[in-house]
Amino acid sequence: MFNSHSTSKNHLAPILVDNISLELNNRLLINGISCQINAKGISVIMGPNGAGKSLFMRCLHGLATPNSGQIFYAEKPLSPDIQKQQSMVFQSPTILRRTVLANMLFVARQRGQLNPKTSIEYLAQVQLEHLAQHPARLLSGGEKQRLALARALITRPTILFLDEATSNLDPTSTETIEKNLQLVDQQGTKIILVTHDIGQAKRLADDVLFLNRGILTEHGPARSFFKSPASAAAKSYLAGQLVL
Repeated sequence: MFNSHSTSKNHLAPILVDNISLELNNRLLINGISCQINAKGISVIMGPNGAGKSLFMRCLHGLATPNSGQIFYAEKPLSPDIQKQQSMVFQSPTILRRTVLANMLFVARQRGQLNPKTSIEYLAQVQLEHLAQHPARLLSGGEKQRLALARALITRPTILFLDEATSNLDPTSTETIEKNLQLVDQQGTKIILVTHDIGQAKRLADDVLFLNRGILTEHGPARSFFKSPASAAAKSYLAGQLVL
């Protein structure tokens, strides 16, 4: 295996979220969230549909801009330079009209990774090396998501964001992705993951941020959250009940 992390200072300090709110079309979607997210480990964002999970993640990555409040990395406000040190895997990734390997090389060259062997190594890590010359658009849904993860990892991000990256995938692809997340976590890459899969969160999470109606109702160690959630909304959610 190989290292996929950077030693940037931004990676060594917690992410500080200072009272961010975001309103769209006169609807308050993110409501005064403040928290400190550990610089290491896997942080999982959970909550019912419409809670603001993906939007909160987009704020963390700079794809959405809060109307108020700020986000700090290593005590510096989120900026394009910091954003370039991060990668994100979406629920429905954009796949280029070229081979699997060419998809990798396109991203690798943008980040100065010019050695094709490196791209093959990352494809092998997600079990796609045998499809290197295959048209990427013809991959299965799970294979496309594994390719998206490999493209993200080859950029060697300090922080890797994933938004429901294993939703509706086959078990093999889900297992491959989870094993890779555990690997890059051990190598030092910070991971922030949105998931609705309680089982996955239990397998991966070091800490859990639970959102409901745009409010961060709970944030703490995963073991404590799953054993004895503090908020009524989280208790209902974990019990499989509707959260109104």
